[in-house]
Amino acid sequence: MLTILSKLVLKMFGWSVENTLTFENKYILVGAPHTSNWDFLLAILAILSLGIRFLWIGKHTLFQGVGGLFFKSIGGIPVDRSVRSSLVDYTTELFNTRENMVLCIAPEGSRSRTSYWRTGFYYIALAADVPVVLGYIDYRTKKLGIGHSFHPTGNIVADMEIIKEFYSDKIGKYTDKQGEIRIRDKKK
Repeated sequence: MLTILSKLVLKMFGWSVENTLTFENKYILVGAPHTSNWDFLLAILAILSLGIRFLWIGKHTLFQGVGGLFFKSIGGIPVDRSVRSSLVDYTTELFNTRENMVLCIAPEGSRSRTSYWRTGFYYIALAADVPVVLGYIDYRTKKLGIGHSFHPTGNIVADMEIIKEFYSDKIGKYTDKQGEIRIRDKKK
């Protein structure tokens, strides 16, 4: 029922959903670009329209009060980025204890312009031995979709080039807030 309802809502607002992949049981689903609060709603509708059951990571402040109960009920996992913890270890353990698991992550980590992507998604996929699936939102074409999958090689620089190439023609709602797809420079 949610699948049909999600498709109808997206169609009503002029959006279409594309999928060129056959899904595996476990994977990290990257969502980008992320420049607006609307991205979250559109992404959830797109994922539901494809019939995918998923978990997602969000900042802990989203999960306070009544809204928190709702967000947890739709697969939300709260993360407090001000507290040092091993999200990679925690989510790897979740992958290891489940038959099926799709974890959605927006590596920009913010709706504001960023100078690099957070790389936790990559290290989770590497540690859990699951593929990275690239999901997108493109406001220029009003398309949402899933279009590429790869297994991380351990060479994050080379793998980020694959990601950068895939997203090169995807446009966020606010282009001035669209972050650069690159990893953070290591401190010397």
